[in-house]
Amino acid sequence: MPKTALIAGASGLIGQQLLPLLLASARYGRVIALVRKPLPLVHEKLEQLVVDFERLADYGPQLVADDVFCCLGTTLAQAGSRAAFYQVDFTYVTALARLAAANFGGQLLVVSSLGADAQAATYYARVKGEMEEAVRQTSFHAVHIFRPSLLLGHRAAPRLGERLAGGLLALLKPLLVGPLRPYRAIAADTVARAMLRAAEDDGGGIRIHRSDAIAREGRAGQPGG
Repeated sequence: MPKTALIAGASGLIGQQLLPLLLASARYGRVIALVRKPLPLVHEKLEQLVVDFERLADYGPQLVADDVFCCLGTTLAQAGSRAAFYQVDFTYVTALARLAAANFGGQLLVVSSLGADAQAATYYARVKGEMEEAVRQTSFHAVHIFRPSLLLGHRAAPRLGERLAGGLLALLKPLLVGPLRPYRAIAADTVARAMLRAAEDDGGGIRIHRSDAIAREGRAGQPGG
């Protein structure tokens, strides 16, 4: 029987690659996209739910899905302050996980980051690690945490720092082997395909997907991969 998918962050770098995959998948008969403003997309499977993420609990009864895909995330520079960054990358993410789990959601698939650690020295990695610890405590049958390295793909607002870092990692790619392999930059569409493939496995428990594993899983999710 077709399942229901819920996606948050559908307009972001990974989310905009993942949403078409969910709509094309025979696994899902319904796809709910949580959006701040309507997306310019019409599809027979798609239901857009315009929400205020600061009042996400108000929409709790509508957050019902078998598989919950969370691609929410920002940067300290974009957010403008540590408090604003924390609100998006911790508060919004954990609120969604908690509310969807309470509605008997089966799987949570959430984007974190390479180096996430609640004890990390850097604020970004520490918040990501705290988020991971929080979603691990939810009642989902399965929690998949994806830790990609630097993301490659088209952004509506290009980030100069990421472009420079991406160029540097491309030059260093031949040297990033063995234990350094997870530091290779990774395409957003590869992460999206890996997320869908993980959902299709229907396994239980908590699983951490490192960037190098995401690359393999994403390639396997492509036709002929």
